[in-house]
Amino acid sequence: MKTLNRAILFIGLQFIVYSCYSQKQFNVLDWKTDVSLHTYLVQQMDLQYQARQSKLNNALQTQAGTQAYIQSVRNKFRHLLGQLPSKANLQAQINGTIQQDGYRIEKIVYQSFENHHVTSNLYVPDGKGKFPAVLLFCGHEDAAKATESYQKTAILLAKNGFVVFVVDPISQSERVQLVDEQGKALTRGSTTEHTLLNLSSNLLGSSVAAYELLDNFRAMDYLCSRPEVDANKIGCAGNSGGGMQTIYFAAFDERVKVIVPCSYLASRAHTFETTGAADGCAQIPNEGLLGLEMADYLIAAAPKPILVLAGRYDFIDYGGVLQSFTDLEKVYRRLGASAKLSLFTFDDGHGISKPKRERAVQWFRQWFYNDAKPVKEEDWPTLSEQELWATAKGKVSLSYPNETNIVAQNLKIFEQQQQSRTAFAQLPLAEKKAKISDLLGLKSVTATISLEQKGKVKAGSLEFEKIILRQANQLPMPLLVHYPVQKAKKVVIWLSDQGKNKLADSLANLQANVEADVALILADVRGMGETTDKAELNDPKYFNREYRNALLALHIGQPLIGQRTTDVLNLIAMIKNDANLKDASIEINAVGQLVPVALHVAMLVPQLTKLNLDQAPPAYEQFLHEPLAKDRYGLVIPNVLSYYDLPQLVQWIGPEKVQVHL
Repeated sequence: MKTLNRAILFIGLQFIVYSCYSQKQFNVLDWKTDVSLHTYLVQQMDLQYQARQSKLNNALQTQAGTQAYIQSVRNKFRHLLGQLPSKANLQAQINGTIQQDGYRIEKIVYQSFENHHVTSNLYVPDGKGKFPAVLLFCGHEDAAKATESYQKTAILLAKNGFVVFVVDPISQSERVQLVDEQGKALTRGSTTEHTLLNLSSNLLGSSVAAYELLDNFRAMDYLCSRPEVDANKIGCAGNSGGGMQTIYFAAFDERVKVIVPCSYLASRAHTFETTGAADGCAQIPNEGLLGLEMADYLIAAAPKPILVLAGRYDFIDYGGVLQSFTDLEKVYRRLGASAKLSLFTFDDGHGISKPKRERAVQWFRQWFYNDAKPVKEEDWPTLSEQELWATAKGKVSLSYPNETNIVAQNLKIFEQQQQSRTAFAQLPLAEKKAKISDLLGLKSVTATISLEQKGKVKAGSLEFEKIILRQANQLPMPLLVHYPVQKAKKVVIWLSDQGKNKLADSLANLQANVEADVALILADVRGMGETTDKAELNDPKYFNREYRNALLALHIGQPLIGQRTTDVLNLIAMIKNDANLKDASIEINAVGQLVPVALHVAMLVPQLTKLNLDQAPPAYEQFLHEPLAKDRYGLVIPNVLSYYDLPQLVQWIGPEKVQVHL
């Protein structure tokens, strides 16, 4: 039996090796292609940030120009955020108090939007107020407000005369959103949950960052309502993911007076180039398109006092920290406020360590108490996560029967957007096409297409020409083209998310579709087939095999589905310019993730005669119901569901043209 098993294994390995070899013969591109898409995206992003730097440098020539730049950043950010959910009555509840040495901790739950509860701890110093206050935003630790370093930060602030409000972000501690009926998390951590919830939110024109911002805005509302708090002296601080929340908050809420981000501020451009996209709460689609760098969110708060905390050996690139801080220095110098800006670097890594905590509290005391003396932290005890719970059961999903989590809220927004989708459907075709092109990030391209012949290859009885389709400022596209002996009456384009090589290796499928007057084109759109990204560069916790490229594409305002639509439009332009093909009818056979691409192409090019769609992804609405599904970021079109869903494309194309195979 062992001998037989070895023989079967040997034959299987031989088949795999032969299959890989036989598919490689269909390669067209003659360079290392697995990084080509990422390289293209980085180049596009760099152009955007070069333009942004030029605008900033020009603005800095005068104080008026600098003020205009600051206002433009604020306006862009509000546009970027989209429509935030309507605020609900806070209905804040104090669900317990813990008296400590010199301060007390109140366990508080408040509403952000209707039936969406935020858990938090309020540290109140002993004595008579009014006290200055600090909003403390948590990083991605699962314990959130109970994380030891955040407790120590809050204690140090409280013992130095500050009310401190520590807020649990969504997906952390008591606020896990994707849970079973027993409240058990359905993902392995907040970064995964943030990312999955962000995908659904993006389809509706929102983001997890926007939801967190609203929670923090309502936290400010609550602080301002407390009699112990001096509402004119409120600052904010945060570490890591909390540092991200801090810089977004600084650009949004005018009420914040002093700002301290830790272990987050760097260069957005350099981060995407090196470590790549972080989780779904750390960026908002179109930031690059609007020319917003990380530093801009703090520039939007200028000239308020800002202290940047950094670890020299953090995975947050320190060179990027210095780059962003240099931009801030230029702005503050132009505004005559250099004394209000400082950078504190410690020789450690990620996190708000004791030296950083002491410097942060000193900074807050300097601006709120006019006292810049050094602050010393003692070894004060911290509490367990359970002791700090603000809900009875440690989960808002279990403690509030009518809790509206992000999934439910997104579905509610989808229903509210039905009216706008109906209105869009009634627009003339030309207006619909213009808006769809805009959502996809398509550009009006006039550059001519060129073709590079790379030889020929046979697949069974079929001969294919290897061709590279090139167009200026677009990624080269590899093609296999079978020309009929006589002039073509029909061109069949094959698109598969498994790549053209696998199609070419499936001879039976191809030959069954090829007659004497049929031309056949197998194409690898960008990020598929020959230009598939390396698997090891996409962390599996993000549930997406092309995560880094999909997020970068959204960042620069060119979603992958739009870029792939551009590839197919260029392919059709090639057909129209080929004397042997230009009079032929055109059909598209699309498989898997390229089905939505084919639908958008057919919407924009009504001359297509037929679409054969196989293994089609579900409608975008279904994405909202299935947040745990994998490999969907490449299909994301920001705010698409305000206008249409995939079934509407089929209706507008004409159902008679579309054949769907399950």
